[in-house]
Amino acid sequence: MTNIIETKFGTLVNTRKIASGSASSIKKTGAFYNFSIRITNDDIREYSFTDLARAEYMRRIMIGHLEEKIKNESKSISKR
Repeated sequence: MTNIIETKFGTLVNTRKIASGSASSIKKTGAFYNFSIRITNDDIREYSFTDLARAEYMRRIMIGHLEEKIKNESKSISKR
């Protein structure tokens, strides 16, 4: 239940699903495994790895960081 927060509009959202939806799937392009994460509308970051296991691990880590960012932003908005 810690993944669910209330927005300023009063709706409940699951931060894990929002963060997962912001990350693309891993695609093999040549010798690299690529994925991207949308931090904001203007900030899209792309990552490349030579190993699929590293790409999957880093994708999970980045989704976790994005989830924490969403939680922290919602706390700072609710304090206003």
